Amino acid sequence: MPLFKTTQPTILITSLISSHHFPPFNSSFPTQASSIMSNDQQIQPGIVSNPDGTYTRSIQFPSTPATPDHNTPSPVLSKDIPLNPKNQTWLRIYLPKHALNESSTPNLMLNLPLIVYFHGGGFVFMSAASTTIHDFCVKLASELSAIIISVEYRLAPENRLPAAYDDAIDTLQWLKTTQERWLTQFCDFSCCFVMGTSAGANIAYHAGLLATQVTGDLSPQWACLAPLKIKGLILHHPFFGGLQRVGSELGLIKDPFLTLSGTDLMWELSLPVGVDRDHEYCNPTVGGGSSQLEQVRLAGWRVLVSGCYDDPLINRQMEFANMLKEKGLRTVAYFAEGHHSIELFVESKLKELFVILKIFIYSS
Repeated sequence: MPLFKTTQPTILITSLISSHHFPPFNSSFPTQASSIMSNDQQIQPGIVSNPDGTYTRSIQFPSTPATPDHNTPSPVLSKDIPLNPKNQTWLRIYLPKHALNESSTPNLMLNLPLIVYFHGGGFVFMSAASTTIHDFCVKLASELSAIIISVEYRLAPENRLPAAYDDAIDTLQWLKTTQERWLTQFCDFSCCFVMGTSAGANIAYHAGLLATQVTGDLSPQWACLAPLKIKGLILHHPFFGGLQRVGSELGLIKDPFLTLSGTDLMWELSLPVGVDRDHEYCNPTVGGGSSQLEQVRLAGWRVLVSGCYDDPLINRQMEFANMLKEKGLRTVAYFAEGHHSIELFVESKLKELFVILKIFIYSS
């Protein structure tokens, strides 16, 4: 499995499988800490419970509406489609505008790859309409020349896990039968990637596991999603945890982008009541990993795991990527300089990521 750390991203991916291993997970961080966090390191929760059982979020994120108008100056069109009205879930579809122009050319078949995307926010915050997420998906669609489906899934703590995972499967099932014109006319259903950032990458991973479960006729669920064919998972800064602190969590305890108290709170609010952070939803390596990974291997899916060295989660992400490789999955790891989810905020890092994604998606 390649481990990439370079300032020249155009030569990062040389193969999908290699014999290289990562450095020891705790090599550059302290293994002990006298105090996990001091009072001045505690974060404001940003969400409070009300007496009636509801929750109020004091942190509000700017939102951006979809832009379906063909006259918009944006290179990408977008529109919102209901998914499950009962659960108040919906999808935002992004279509590169050039697809509409090229579709008028006689005998030209457009088969754009499809990326099903899940946003981050610790399972508790943000939305598919959040401006940061919307802008990222616009750039993703434009630069990769792909159709993006960004999922508005149910948030915790109102809907604890596995609600978001169920919404992910709802999305894949919806794609199986949809007659949405943007998809039927421009999408290559046989070239689908399931992607997420941070908590969204956790959702993408578990959606992949659920999609490989055996159905009543003894066929894997992914085989029953035709014409949709999943080619791989793209796990961008995956949000994982565990009871035992790892070196990067202790060494980067003062990280301003992802505090230890903040991640603990997100897990407390999102995991099923009564379980701890060694539950499989949080810790994917517990017990040697999910038995469903064998089905992922048999399906031939490729898995891209990306992260940054200044992310407190880096040790967990590396351990996870190594586990996938050891189980025989076609795994690519891309780790670079920066903090958690940096590509959503720093344009130069986003361009580097796009190079990796283009090679991963368009490689045979």
